[in-house]
Amino acid sequence: MDEYGVVHVEDVVNAIRPDTTLISVMMANNETGAIQPSAQIGKITRERKIVYHIDAVQAVGSLPVDVKELNADLLTVSAHKFYGPKGVGALFIRNGLGIEKLILGGEQERGMRGGTTPTPLVVGMGQAIEDAVKNRESYAKHCTELRDYFTKRVLSEISDVKLNGHPADRLPNNTNISFAFIEGESIVINMDLSGVAVSSGSACSSGSLAKSYVLEAMKVPLEYANSPIRFTFGTQNTKQDVDYTIEQLKKTVERLRAISPPFKMNEG
Repeated sequence: MDEYGVVHVEDVVNAIRPDTTLISVMMANNETGAIQPSAQIGKITRERKIVYHIDAVQAVGSLPVDVKELNADLLTVSAHKFYGPKGVGALFIRNGLGIEKLILGGEQERGMRGGTTPTPLVVGMGQAIEDAVKNRESYAKHCTELRDYFTKRVLSEISDVKLNGHPADRLPNNTNISFAFIEGESIVINMDLSGVAVSSGSACSSGSLAKSYVLEAMKVPLEYANSPIRFTFGTQNTKQDVDYTIEQLKKTVERLRAISPPFKMNEG
């Protein structure tokens, strides 16, 4: 990937070997919000007759997702990312593509997965995806306005910060910012005490103190690699919420840097 966390199509092509049978790409990164060239990669996989899987978990509800335009053979979504119930998702499988069972033991899901289907969750996901697709443009516009307002203020009002990912070509509800000379986990804890929920990486790695492998691959400088904070916005967030978050963030950063030896050394 490049400095913005975007995979280049030519690099995907160069990575293909004679025995390559599957290519899997995130449509949008869950940490930085970077949008990948999924359709262009899909064109290559279709020409080469390689099975193509797209992880569209972050994208559905925020970006247009069309399996035909993307040339997707497989595509995964998760309901909680578009205001559906937690614990349920879906896998699109292109007609004619045969895959092995995920869970043996029963003939549920047309013989693809054993186990009783959680009907209430499935129904909730169905309603949620209808609403998400119908309201996608207004949702994206609302979140983009909050995201840009928040990002502009943080970058101008707090020193020694870095925006991770592309400044514009990113998910509408995502901004990822690093704060030099302090630990991301400390920011998360202090913001939580202020009533603001943020993440020091992806939700999948929320229990880990390891550095973000995404930022490492982007070659983010060490002083910024330890403190990436992911801020995401939703339908119920307001400009007042953002203003409160910024004020609490400024207090948090100032307080943590006051006891940070690396920051004091940098000032000296």
